Parts: sequence; structure tokens; C-alpha cells
Amino acid sequence: MNNLMGVLEGILFAVGDEGISLKALCEVMEIDEDKAKDVLKELQKRYEGSEYGIRISFLADTFKLTTKKEHAPYYQRLLGNPETQTLSETALEVLAIIAYNQPITRALVDDLRGVASSQIIRKLCARGLIKISGKSSMPGRPNLYSTTSEFLDYFGLASLKDLPEMNKEDPIEDSNKDLFTSIYKENQEEH
Repeated sequence: MNNLMGVLEGILFAVGDEGISLKALCEVMEIDEDKAKDVLKELQKRYEGSEYGIRISFLADTFKLTTKKEHAPYYQRLLGNPETQTLSETALEVLAIIAYNQPITRALVDDLRGVASSQIIRKLCARGLIKISGKSSMPGRPNLYSTTSEFLDYFGLASLKDLPEMNKEDPIEDSNKDLFTSIYKENQEEH
């Protein structure tokens, strides 16, 4: 049971705000519904202890990790602290992807970045810079994310039309082409 609880905890962390349905959980963990419910109940029971800051919530037909309401004053202080208000390069990257491609799913953001973004998306939602703006028609109906009016305020934009134009050229591709060309020329000169 402990191994299954660890797997479940990891799955709930990995799916982030999207959550996971009981059916999908059973498929991923390769267990039946009764066993999945037992593992969920056991992990929920463990999180009830005061030494834990998270709990398992059942929202919109999905299970997800959420913070405990009694700790809300600490989260508000964290979000209100100017030192925690600066955006990391990673957060700016995720925010740019969402701003230029909205509405967009977390999976597509992950795909464009090549790494998981659920934690950053959660933080950007908590800061009010992005929001869930609907559900995709893709299988599993994942959330769609868009920027908010707070995003516009934060960056001093009147509307999304004020976003800088994206450079269509990929500088990495050009530098690789130049590298290839220079190596090719050197090899030709040697022969």
C-alpha cells in the first residue's frame, strides 16, 4: 500500500491543476476502482495530519492536490511579499508562451518548452497573471490558459495587441547553419 500511495502522490503532483479522474488514475496505476479508492482514502487520511500542508481535493470530477485553507494567511503573505513578486526567467518564458498562443493547454506549453510547466502555471495563476479560460476539446478536456488584465497591468500594456512582435527567425537555427557552413568550407579547403 505504501508504494501505491507514493505512486499516487507523484501522479497527483505531476498532473497539477489539471487533476486526474478516477478512471484515468486506475488506468495509469493499473489497479481497479476499489483499490484506487482505498489508496486515495489512505493518502487523504495521512494528509489530515497537521504536519502536512496539502490535501487531496475532488473538484470538477478530478482528484488534485490543494493547499489547506487554514494556511491561507501564509500564502497571502508569500504572494504579497515584494521579494517573491519578481518573475523568474522560467516564469517569464511560460508567460510569453501563454501570451502569444492563448488560449493554450498546459500540455502544449510543456511541449513547446520541452519540460513540465505545471508548477510554474500554478504560481502564475496564484499571482493572477494567467487564468483558466475554458476547456479544450482534446481528449480529457484539459484546461485552457489565458492571460488576465493583471498581466496587462504588470507589463504596462493596454491590450494584447501591444505585445512586441515575435521574431520569426530562429537564431539558434541560423548559428547552426553558419557553423555547418564554416566547417564545410574548412573541410573543402583541406582537400
